[in-house]
Amino acid sequence: MKTVSRRFFLGSIPGALLVAASRPSLGDVLPNRPRVPGTLSLRARRRTREAGASEQVLRWPVARTAIIICDMWDAHTCAMSAQRVALMAPRMNQVVSAARSLGVMIIHAPSDTMKYYEGTPWRDRMRNAPTAASPFPIIKRCARIPEEERNWPIDDSQACDDPVPNTFEGPPYPWTRENPAIDIVGFDGVSDSGQEIYNFCKQEGIDKVVLMGVHANICILNRGFGARQMTRLGFGVVVARDLVDAMYDPRARPFVSHARGTELVIEHIETLWCPTILGEDLTRVAPGSDDPPAGRS
Repeated sequence: MKTVSRRFFLGSIPGALLVAASRPSLGDVLPNRPRVPGTLSLRARRRTREAGASEQVLRWPVARTAIIICDMWDAHTCAMSAQRVALMAPRMNQVVSAARSLGVMIIHAPSDTMKYYEGTPWRDRMRNAPTAASPFPIIKRCARIPEEERNWPIDDSQACDDPVPNTFEGPPYPWTRENPAIDIVGFDGVSDSGQEIYNFCKQEGIDKVVLMGVHANICILNRGFGARQMTRLGFGVVVARDLVDAMYDPRARPFVSHARGTELVIEHIETLWCPTILGEDLTRVAPGSDDPPAGRS
């Protein structure tokens, strides 16, 4: 009989079966992430139109911090966008894995794909959090405010930079799940609902969020869990600027490279909504901040 490696065997199993295998039995109580000591030192960059960029250090307890991974799908209607996501996903996974090991909560938010995660502990963990009162109704999409419309840095009305952009009009969309290069494990959560994420954060005492993923000029800002709404809800919000991409075509205004177009969107976020950080700041805590309390070991 021919033998096969465990890696080959697992790779031959359909993803849906692997998801099903992780489902808890009826009656199981889903444990949530332990709250442990440790303080992140985030070098946060803000910007004003008058003075330009400045930096300050934010000290965020890991117990009160969540990373929200926005729309890092397994496919996209724009091939160039999908290629950049595929390149970013392994690096993002490294950062997220390090942050998870420090005690940061990881929330995966691949919109429109919740059916894939139905019945998993990661999905149920988010959905089962009790509804929390919010200062205003939590909406699914937060549109640009008038000041943004006047000063929007790029023309993203036709944003795909494929040589011949397709005319895809969904739904249904081609994405089915989060990019498989990003691990969903342990105490992670999965949700694409601003209300569910708000409920879970309130339940867990989380009041600080790091946003990463795609796209900086669209979903990072306007999702129900995005920068506009989370800032208005009173959360501390930062965007990991080296772990985002923009939907921008260099053939449109201001006629710069895709990389520079993304930077212009990041500068807009820093000016109007929240600071940005580098992902490496999420991979370590301040020395000694994660030591056990005195008298405990």
